[in-house]
Amino acid sequence: MPREPNKPSLPHAQTPSTSTTSSSEMSASAAQPRRNTPMSSKKSSPASAKSDMTTDPVLTAETAVASSLTVPMSSAAPLKRKTLWRLLSYLKPYWWALLLTILGFAINSATEIWIAKLLQYITDAVNQNDRSRQNWFPILIIALFFVRGVGSFLGNYYSALISRNLVYELRVEVFNKLLRLPTAFYLANPAGTISSKLIFDVEQVTAASTDSMKTVLRDGLTVVGLIGFLLYSNWRLTLILFLVIPPILWLIRVASKRYLKLSKGIQETMGDVSHITNEVIGGYQVVKNYSGQAYEAQRFDATSKKNLRQGMKVVVTNSINTPAVQLLMAMAMSLVVWLALRPAVISDITAGQFISYIAAAGLLSKPVRSLTDINQKLQKGLAAGESIFALLDEPEEKDTGILAPVIHGQVSLDKVTLAYPDGTVALSDFDLDIKAGETVALVGRSGAGKSSLVNLLTRALQPTGGRICIDGIPIDDIKLDSLRSQIATVSQQVVLFNATVAHNIAYGSLASKSREELIAAAKAAFAHDFIMKLPQGYDSHIGAEGLQLSGGQRQRLSIARALLKDAPILILDEATSALDNESEYYIQQALDNVMKDRTTIVIAHRLTTIESADRIAVLDGGRLLEIGTHSELMAAAGHYAQMYARDFNNEAPFEQPLPSSTSQATAANLVKTDASTAPLENEDSTSR
Repeated sequence: MPREPNKPSLPHAQTPSTSTTSSSEMSASAAQPRRNTPMSSKKSSPASAKSDMTTDPVLTAETAVASSLTVPMSSAAPLKRKTLWRLLSYLKPYWWALLLTILGFAINSATEIWIAKLLQYITDAVNQNDRSRQNWFPILIIALFFVRGVGSFLGNYYSALISRNLVYELRVEVFNKLLRLPTAFYLANPAGTISSKLIFDVEQVTAASTDSMKTVLRDGLTVVGLIGFLLYSNWRLTLILFLVIPPILWLIRVASKRYLKLSKGIQETMGDVSHITNEVIGGYQVVKNYSGQAYEAQRFDATSKKNLRQGMKVVVTNSINTPAVQLLMAMAMSLVVWLALRPAVISDITAGQFISYIAAAGLLSKPVRSLTDINQKLQKGLAAGESIFALLDEPEEKDTGILAPVIHGQVSLDKVTLAYPDGTVALSDFDLDIKAGETVALVGRSGAGKSSLVNLLTRALQPTGGRICIDGIPIDDIKLDSLRSQIATVSQQVVLFNATVAHNIAYGSLASKSREELIAAAKAAFAHDFIMKLPQGYDSHIGAEGLQLSGGQRQRLSIARALLKDAPILILDEATSALDNESEYYIQQALDNVMKDRTTIVIAHRLTTIESADRIAVLDGGRLLEIGTHSELMAAAGHYAQMYARDFNNEAPFEQPLPSSTSQATAANLVKTDASTAPLENEDSTSR
């Protein structure tokens, strides 16, 4: 999504807490474009300030977030061990399944030794022409593979049980973590990257834990058993096999570093693929209307090719590593066979013993190759594990509240300041008192601080100075759940879910509302009539993001949701922007009714919609320029009057002269003025 050139950079995230946020707020935050979030002045430094002045602020903030997750090479090994142990800690509840897995693979490994012994038994029986022993061949073979099948079933089933439960637990834990993260996290990370962690990375983690564990148990026990058998048969010859262990370990170490680096690259490209896909799906209308298909196809192709190259590098590394290990094993095996055929050795053993020894040595090849291949899976899973645990370790939304009062709606802002890392001041010593039940409209140009002011009330942002109180209680002392449950918001960016109409209106904590209350809210929002025309009425599914409805219909459902919440504080952020004139008229009547006896804050761009507000506050540059009723501000002939005139006179010049000194003196009795502030323009409804 393109950034606005004058937007300040991303703030620092809030400190950890155990508080939670609703999934609707999380989804809304993820769906909205990049906006400003505050930064505590305590976290800034001269060095960072200097950097912010010389680089793009948003990119600087995002780079800082990314660099905080980057692991120095010197600490990579300890981090890998820490990640592995942390993954294995998830297996503790399944210790019983782990024991059954070990038992099953132990049985499976034992059959490998029995195969070698069975070959010795058969060879000696044939050489000695012992018919009684030869009659046992079919029974022994059937019994061997029956026991092998039982062992394989136990090992494979219970290892898969552990694996799928691990995926389930990690995925649920990551999703629940997303519900508790602050707004700053969603502004710093694209939605595609976040969903890639939840879908792709979690699956990759199983390779580092359960799949690798399965290979280690099955093939590791087989190697141990076969080497034990070889040592028992002829320990001198077997010691030759140990000569290749050092070079094999060296190859594995080199390949491990390569696998880890490539796996992280694959994860990043998968996040980019997911991000581009989400953007195209979400903005398909813009892509079609502006003929962006070729550009998006080229962008997706470039990212996919990068992912392809990373994947092929893994294949090349694995294709070189595995044959190299096998070559070393073959060299050791050839030396063992050559020595075993020497007269001094072969004269002391039977033909059956010789064949069983060679067979056991030959059976080592497959498990050793599997143990070599495990390195690729392990490094891929560890890289995914680091990514997931970095997300799980993100600081959660701060909640210092201890009170859960019943709010009446009196709002007070005392010298509130909101600053950003690049030095931009969104609000500066801002004072505003709103009485309970009063309707206050906020108007001003883009970047004036209107949305920042509203976000402060819901604590989506934290002020860098000053104090905000509701009913005389500092909002930091009010629990987040309690505060947000008593504030209803209707935004021009409607967030709907792929569910029924009833579910979208009675969302989250509103699910306990009766159907009668739900219908009453829909009628008040003038949504009932079009809802009843849907195939199943209130039980009709409206598709992803409600795309089966028109823009006006989606907005009315959002208004119905706010009406059903019946909160003492109502925030209307250009709530009627998506409605036609007739619908807007009826909605405005409904909003006029619902605003009675409740505190309402209205952000408006069409000034004709807020003429009836109790007071209108004009903001610019983070300061309050004027405040009063519509008639008072028009009589003052100040900034508001200029803005209002532009709404009705398209031929008015872009820059109009400031009001006369006489008019300014009149306005001074109503407002605070800033002589250095230029005349305001009526901002575009798509940016704040």
